[in-house]
Parts: sequence; structure tokens; C-alpha cells
Amino acid sequence: MDIVVKGRKTEVPERFRKHVAEKLKLDKIQKLDGKVISLDVEVSKELNPRQADRSDRVEITLHSRGPVIRAEAAAGDPYAALDLATGKLEARLRKQHDKRHTRRGNGRISASEVADVVPGVAELNANGRPPAEEAPESVPTTRIGSLEIQGEGPLVVREKIHTAAPMTLDQALYEMELVGHDFYLFVDSETKQPSVVYRRHAYDYGVIHLETDPLAGSEAGGAGGALGG
Repeated sequence: MDIVVKGRKTEVPERFRKHVAEKLKLDKIQKLDGKVISLDVEVSKELNPRQADRSDRVEITLHSRGPVIRAEAAAGDPYAALDLATGKLEARLRKQHDKRHTRRGNGRISASEVADVVPGVAELNANGRPPAEEAPESVPTTRIGSLEIQGEGPLVVREKIHTAAPMTLDQALYEMELVGHDFYLFVDSETKQPSVVYRRHAYDYGVIHLETDPLAGSEAGGAGGALGG
């Protein structure tokens, strides 16, 4: 298994590269996931002095013949950030390992059953918003390149594009739990619609499906739905 360490807009010292190899215990990782192919470790630095306590960020991406597992953390130095990210990665690997042994074929629901099992599944109205959501007040919008800033900000400084095959809602729920996020963006294999599944309260989940309205003009509002509620 290969470990690739790279810096994004920052230099990675050789001492840190050696520390990564020592910190990421390959034998332990392979016991939890025997299908691991490689590990990517990306180090980046935030130059904003207001975020000095979180200036160094480490993102670990594990590639295997199964789902991709990602863990990231920020701290005052790269070594502390690596410790935090490694702990998250190992926790997610244990969770995946336990699911393979205890939940295989048990307690899982199909996409067609989610609406009955998950309370409060989100729906969008013709304006692309949940029915109970009120339209936000108009605020000045400034465009910088492909980004739009409303009011004083905040400014979006990071953009990612991922390629993914369509999947069922059941699989999207599994993937969201696997990466440890509160939401997961996917393309529904049944409806072919862009969709988002998200964690609501305790063990409840919500889902938003995005449907294009060819009759809607620019005055109809945005197409996004708010996560929450």
C-alpha cells in the first residue's frame, strides 16, 4: 500500500513525511480494511491570522476496492492536525468494519421504503424550497469570478468537483455515515435527480430531491433547498 504526502500551497518537510509513515500504522489499517490500495495525505495552510489556532489542515483520503473514506482536521500545527485526522480515519474504519460484520443484510431499508420509515422527509415546492420555508430578505450580491458573495460574505474559498455513479438512497445513507458528514450529495439512480440526504435529529434523516422546472424563469428564485428542519 502506498502513502502519498503532498502539500497544497505549502511545502511539506521531509521530517513530516517520515512522521506520517510512522503515524499511519499500515498493519492496523489493513486489519480493518483488507482492500486498501493507497492513502493520500494533503497538507494545507490557512494564512488568515484570525485562524492561527486552526492554521494547518490535514486531509487523509483512503482509496480501496470499496468506498473512499476521507478524514480531515485542522489545528495550530500540522502534527496535531495529523493526529486528529488519523483518529477520525481509524474511527470510520472501525465503523465500516463493524457494519460489514454486524449489519450485512440486517436492518437496512430500500429506497422505496425511506419515505415511510424516515419521518419528515423533505419535499420541495415549485420555487425549489421546502413548503414551510420563507424566502430570505433581499441582500446585495457581489460576483467575483464564478463566486457570488451576499452582503459582507462569507467568501467561499474552496471548491471541489467529484465524479460519482448514480446510487440508491439506501446506499447514499450508508456513504454519508461512512465519511462522517452531516449530509451527502448524490444522483438518485431511480429518478436521475441530484439529491441530498442529511442528518436531522438523533437517528432521523431527511432527503432533498432537485427537479428542474423548464417553465421557471430567473424570477422564480433559487433551486436549492435548505438542509434542516
